[in-house]
Amino acid sequence: MGTEQAHCRMVSHLPHQVKQPGCFALLLLLFNMGPGFADEYCFTVARLKYDGGGDWYANPSSLPNLVQAVKKRTTIPVCDSVATVSIDDDRLFHFPFLYMTGHGDVRFSERQRIRLRRYLIGGGFLWADDNYGMDQTFRREIALLFPENPLTVLPSDHPIFSSKYSLAGLPKIHEHDGKPAEGLGVFFENRLLVFYTFSSDIGDGMENLEVHNDGPQLHEFALQMGVNIVCWFFNP
Repeated sequence: MGTEQAHCRMVSHLPHQVKQPGCFALLLLLFNMGPGFADEYCFTVARLKYDGGGDWYANPSSLPNLVQAVKKRTTIPVCDSVATVSIDDDRLFHFPFLYMTGHGDVRFSERQRIRLRRYLIGGGFLWADDNYGMDQTFRREIALLFPENPLTVLPSDHPIFSSKYSLAGLPKIHEHDGKPAEGLGVFFENRLLVFYTFSSDIGDGMENLEVHNDGPQLHEFALQMGVNIVCWFFNP
């Protein structure tokens, strides 16, 4: 799928005031206005392009597969395309839901940290999925981004694990170092701003079956977790 070649009008075409920091709550309200609004606008998942050398573009089939699962299994008006956006991009605030992954280093500049913090506090959401290798530098950046709000492990009964499918917690897709899968989060004023899926590799699991040969069961668990995250985002 071509980046931003949507088959419906994207969130970035919403009225100007809806796209500003702090107005994402209004965006979610608008999506609950019924079929008429859903026919006119759609929600776009955006992949975060970051610096540091990590392969931010990893698992290219994962998000398109997630988008199709959301379209088929929910009533959320999601666009067929997946956007790519950097923190410095003028369009950052057009996309309330960011996804990032990779195997290598993550590095934000001071300006990027300020802007990303403003985006997240203003209502944006970041799902970071460790693809085995970005953990150390991602945790460093998050600690610099929110020094007063460290990453904490989410309990298995957090609604992000059961918003659509009742999962016992974060599914374990790949072994990595043999550590248990962990879902961690950064909260600000009791709102989950960052969800970090560690030692699981949901992105690999959501890829086309032939890519990693994980088998249909793990593929389904990964898609269920992805759908849960999107559904939770619309009804936290």
